[in-house]
Amino acid sequence: MGILSVEEGDPVAIENADGRSRVILVCEHASRRMPQSLGTLGLSGEALESHIAWDPGALAVARLMARSLDATLFFQRFSRLVYDCNRPPESPAAIPETSEVYAVPGNAKLGVADRQARTDALYVPFRGGLSALVRQRIAAGRAPVIVTMHSFTPVYFGRNRTVEIGILHDADSRLADGMLAAAGENMLYDIRRNEPYGPEDGVTHTLKEHGLANGLLNVMIEIRNDLIKEEIGQGVVADYLTGLLVASIPADQS
Repeated sequence: MGILSVEEGDPVAIENADGRSRVILVCEHASRRMPQSLGTLGLSGEALESHIAWDPGALAVARLMARSLDATLFFQRFSRLVYDCNRPPESPAAIPETSEVYAVPGNAKLGVADRQARTDALYVPFRGGLSALVRQRIAAGRAPVIVTMHSFTPVYFGRNRTVEIGILHDADSRLADGMLAAAGENMLYDIRRNEPYGPEDGVTHTLKEHGLANGLLNVMIEIRNDLIKEEIGQGVVADYLTGLLVASIPADQS
């Protein structure tokens, strides 16, 4: 038996595949769902509901933005603890043995075959599916704009984070620059460049793999998850970020 059963379905999902916007919203950490074959990875229910297993609120905000923009949404259907699709297979963080204060017993001392099985089950379909979508859009003369959606915990290793929204980029800062400039005109939130993470933390893999490699506009958005616990907060943040994107993407690429 593989990592995923037939009944559990595909590891990735795509919504609004025919959206008119050039924006492709990507959510690598959309779900905390665990494959039946792996049980709980030895973690408590509390741990599996926490930010180590997923990015709470990120998918909800991404869905609202996709609706407003008429954009395609591409996301992972299983927990990043099984495989973090924003990390390449050679990264130890792809299948973390520890995440913040939690040890992950089910990820400890995995052999090469077990790591490859996780990679094949989750990362390969994610990377391949997103790559195919990007290539299809380029071939159709609709070069996409890659926007990855994440959330982060307000308290990390006991330290409070005051930043509310992070606008992250790697070597290509064009879209991030535009969003930060637009945010400066309407500073509804504490918004910062490459916080609480940056390229040096290895978080821009998807941007590099699918955005930079194809010369596409790209950005990673991080939202402090206490702002998007409820529907009202999700709606306010989604509207705000949608406005920043619309103001920052050239008209011929929106």
